[in-house]
Amino acid sequence: MAPEEREETSSLLQSFERRFLAARALRSFPWQSLEEKLRHSGSELLLDILQKTVKHPLCVKHPPSVKYARCFLSELIRKMDFKDEPQFTEFHLRLDFRKAHEAVHQEPSDELYEALAEVLTAEEPTPCHRTYLLPSGDSVTLSESTAIISHGTTGLVTWSAALYLAEWALENTAAFTHRTVLELGSGAGLTGLVICKTCRPRAYIFSDCHSHVLEQLRGNILLNGFLLEPDATAPAQHAEHNAHNSESPVVTVEQLDWDAVTAPQLAALQPDILLAADVLYCPEVILSLVRVLQRLSACRKDEQSLDAYIAFTIRNPETCRLFTTELGRAGISWEAVPHHSQKLFPYEEHSEMAILKLML
Repeated sequence: MAPEEREETSSLLQSFERRFLAARALRSFPWQSLEEKLRHSGSELLLDILQKTVKHPLCVKHPPSVKYARCFLSELIRKMDFKDEPQFTEFHLRLDFRKAHEAVHQEPSDELYEALAEVLTAEEPTPCHRTYLLPSGDSVTLSESTAIISHGTTGLVTWSAALYLAEWALENTAAFTHRTVLELGSGAGLTGLVICKTCRPRAYIFSDCHSHVLEQLRGNILLNGFLLEPDATAPAQHAEHNAHNSESPVVTVEQLDWDAVTAPQLAALQPDILLAADVLYCPEVILSLVRVLQRLSACRKDEQSLDAYIAFTIRNPETCRLFTTELGRAGISWEAVPHHSQKLFPYEEHSEMAILKLML
């Protein structure tokens, strides 16, 4: 294989790996590129994809939904060239493994059909997982809901702006090193876990208000190997933690209701930097967020200003304008952060996203 062809194949495999582990929509996979490759290569490429996806050690340990894996495998098998064989249809998915195997004359490889048979007989795991690979070779695995809205909240899934903010953090690690980070609306915890694993913060305070979100968030933090401190406002305990484990940040989870939290409660957290992702989805939430930002700003009148970074997907320009208008009324200055160049995580290709830096 020529070096250029080898590089193209490696890029294709990486694309399938990252998208599958993160359980992205099947339409986002580079199926056309795969078809072109298959015209000039054997089924070995499909086996390589199988090892990078369904058979990946991280997938075996923390599987996605069975339905997702089944749909992926059936689509992968369809990409085989059946011009001299019976067409593979949905009917095969309902057959016994042996019958499906015989129906396609043992082509392609047994491994693909064995994987399919395993998925067809598997029970749906509770919970399902998504895994995001980091440039360092590490990864972040999250337990997430398979529904966009579950238990009356959208906080049980990872949204694109959280991935976008995590990418920015990876390019700006110095902004977090040896600092205390407060994240508002942490959701499933992706952004914070990426920062904790790569940016060496002194402490990271995850926060949200919904009980189910907080329960899942705590589980995800533990799943990724971090210990949870009971209280974000106990500096003596934090000093002891840092003395024994200088490389690991102090990690806490706080229940913060933006409409109820007081200025003294916020001041006790003593953040050096503030983050939030995908929290500008309706006018009521925007107004609550700006009030929290005002309280945080009031806590620091005699201290250095607090930088806040708010990432969001621009779904409705009017909503974004409302946010900047309310910031102006609250006397909070802001500036747009330049778009970063490197796309590390698989999110919607055509989503327009932005990060605002606020000076509190």
